[in-house]
Amino acid sequence: MTVASTPELEADRQNLIALITDEAVFHGDFTLSSGKKATYYVDMRRLTLDHRAAPAIGRIMLDLIGEIDGVVAVGGLTLGADPIANAVLHESVRAGTPLDAFVVRKEPKDHGRGRQIEGADVAGKRVVVVEDTSTTGQSALKAVDALRREGAEPVAVAVIVDRKTGAQAAVEEAGLQWLAAIDLDDLGLAPQ
Repeated sequence: MTVASTPELEADRQNLIALITDEAVFHGDFTLSSGKKATYYVDMRRLTLDHRAAPAIGRIMLDLIGEIDGVVAVGGLTLGADPIANAVLHESVRAGTPLDAFVVRKEPKDHGRGRQIEGADVAGKRVVVVEDTSTTGQSALKAVDALRREGAEPVAVAVIVDRKTGAQAAVEEAGLQWLAAIDLDDLGLAPQ
């Protein structure tokens, strides 16, 4: 179980856990983006795009990645990573430790500059991939592959909620650090 670095940040984390439990966990029959079946779904977009949660998400995720040296930008595969990266960007400026943000498209654009990564220039830079939640880690690893092709040095994957379904092992096998702010124990849920 993760604990934030200060009592104030831990209070933010506990408040976010309560919001997730109350408003972002849905029970039923679901198919996850990985194709796996689940009896509950954690819909973090309800909160990453919510004014009550987004500032705390920025603070919590900034704290989570704070010990990694030399990171200059955060982002990940669009759409799930976008509001998280923006929350971290804004909070990092407020905290006096500015980080940039980037967006990884699922495929390179077929017009304009043909870019797959938008926002911060990542070539030669240490970056962290962020996600709302991860089942197998494949979305994060797709972003990592695109970043590596652009010459970036991805060093970690940081998620808000760890579903404890294999993503950590896949990310670590790819040579990256795995960080999670909240896990299923925090939410009172069992792995599926």
